[in-house]
Formats: sequence, structure tokens, C-alpha cells
Amino acid sequence: MRAKRLTTEKSTKPSASSQLDGLFERIEALVLCHSPSGAEAEINEYLQECFAALNLNCWVDDADNVIVKIPGKDNTRAIAITAHKDEIGGIVKSIEPDGCVQVRKLGGAFPWVYGEGVMDLLGDRTTISGILSFGSRHVSHESPQKVQQENVAVRWEDAWIETKLTDRELDEAGIRPGTRVVIGKHRKRPFRMGDYIASYTLDNKASVAILLELAAGLTQPAVDTYLVASAKEEVGAIGALFFTARTKLAALIALEICPLSLEYPIHDGDAPVLLAQDAYGLYDEGLNQTLRDAAAAIPVPLQLATISGFGSDASIAMKMGHVGRAACLSFPTQNTHGYEIAHLGAIAHCATILKAYCRGSD
Repeated sequence: MRAKRLTTEKSTKPSASSQLDGLFERIEALVLCHSPSGAEAEINEYLQECFAALNLNCWVDDADNVIVKIPGKDNTRAIAITAHKDEIGGIVKSIEPDGCVQVRKLGGAFPWVYGEGVMDLLGDRTTISGILSFGSRHVSHESPQKVQQENVAVRWEDAWIETKLTDRELDEAGIRPGTRVVIGKHRKRPFRMGDYIASYTLDNKASVAILLELAAGLTQPAVDTYLVASAKEEVGAIGALFFTARTKLAALIALEICPLSLEYPIHDGDAPVLLAQDAYGLYDEGLNQTLRDAAAAIPVPLQLATISGFGSDASIAMKMGHVGRAACLSFPTQNTHGYEIAHLGAIAHCATILKAYCRGSD
């Protein structure tokens, strides 16, 4: 039972309904692009089409990052804004002769979050849909499923995907150890709740939608600005580390979700959250102050937090010594790494703050 209801902080400047409608539609399109870590071709194609429609030159680097560079007034300095495009899911460990597939986690995924239902196995030649299964309920202590009903949460080791295909048929589809597994596409479609969006994979498809908003509305920023849809963040910020190791940056800002929990003084609603610290270390106080000033000048409400059990492209790159100054701008989100719920206004406000920052970035 939840101890108390998370409070809602009202904004003094609500976003226009039409803007939120467009943002919802953009996030929906991104969510429906499967992109488990390391198998991100579907969303890459979508992003390239979006950037091409904006007449922006983009490229995909050797780490599978999708990158756009917007020239600044000062081309001797550069900053980067990242939003990771990969999502959590599963990875095939083994295939049994009767077509049952054993799966293990990819990123911070838990089987009980998805529940029994359709999962898509992204084969080399064909996508196969199967049913994530936990076993029957009408059992006694003689069945291993009984303990899951009374004592412990379901683990990946206790679950399987039932395909009703033979191991040979799965092999023909290109299903093998290493195949990525994600929740079935028809189960991913977002749900609108007034000014809120509810969906799997808002982490971090909603942040990629902010990147697209910046791409459409950011012209001639103060310095060269890279917009990076980063790859394989959920398994170690691999794409961001590759990019930052090869690109000299004055600052790096990651776009992220921010977990709503009773342990953090964060209010649900349309006010974004600027992180001071996460599990990987401190963010840069000077850069954070500049972002706070940009938000105050608009004005847009901004919350501050330190959180645990969390890392971003920015904090990981800063910890590794790839960048000297990093920040993480986020939006409050319920049920993180599950069926997430976030205020569309908070997502929109992240874009507004970053546009103001980029036009006068220090």
C-alpha cells in the first residue's frame, strides 16, 4: 500500500494544448519504434527521416549514435545535448527444442513489469511474437510457480517465452542467443491522460522528442551544438562515451526521466528537474546555475534533486573524464522502467529551457 499520494505542483505558465497534442503524437511515433540496446536500426531510420525533413545533415557514427550539428555564432567551442534512443528489454539466452525461449534482462528490465503477454523477438530475418509466460496459477507447492504467488517476485530465470514454433522454425527466423526481446508493439502504444502521457519506454523516447523539438526550433545558437541520439545507454552509456571521447566539448547536457518516489523531494507536474548528483557523482554546479538562470529568465519552474540508483550519459561521461562540465535536465516520471507516466508540459518545458540556454550558452 502506498504511504501517501505524490503531490502535484502547479505551473505558473501552462503549455498550450495544441503543443502538447503534437508532442504526444511525436512521442507515440518514437515509442512504436523498437530500439532495444544494440538493435536500434528502426529508430535510427525514423530519426534520419525526421532530420532530413528539417533539412538538417545528420550522420550515424561507428557507435550507432545519430548526430546533428547545428553551427553556432562561435565555432571555436561546442556543446552537446544527448538523449538516449535505446530501450530496456530482454536478450535471448537459449532456445529449447519445443520452441520455448529463455530470456535474460537487457538493462534494468523486470519480467513482472511487462506481465504475461505478447513480446516481440527481433530475429535477423523475421520478428516473431511470443507470450511471456510465468506458469499456471492453479497449482500446489509441488509446482515451482507456487512460490511466485506467495513469496517472491518473478525473475527472468522463472519465466519463458512461449512461441509454439520449433527450434528449427525459430532458427529460420534468425532467433538465436543474443536476439533482442521487447514488449509487443501493440502493447506499447501510449495512453493519454489529460496533460499526461502513459507508456512504456518514455525512458527515453520522450527525451528524443525533445531533441527533435530542438532540431526544429534552434537556429544559430551561441556555440556549435551537437544533438546526439545516443546508443546503448542502458547498458553503460556506450554511445555517449564513444562520442565524448572523440569530440571536444565545453559542456554536455543529458536529457532524462527523473524518478518520482517518496524519498525524493520532487513534485509531479509540469516543472522539470535539474539534477545536482546521481549514483555516478556530482554534476557541474556552474553549468547547473546557468541552466537555472535560463529557466528563471523565461520564466519556467525548475526543481532540484539528488537521486540514487541512476546514471545518465552526462554523469557517466563526466566520471570517465571525457567532459569537464556536465548536467542532466529531466522530467518527473512515475513507474520508471515500467509503464511510465509523465506530464507533457514538463517534457515541453525541457525544450524551452534548452533553447534559451543554447542561445546564450556560456
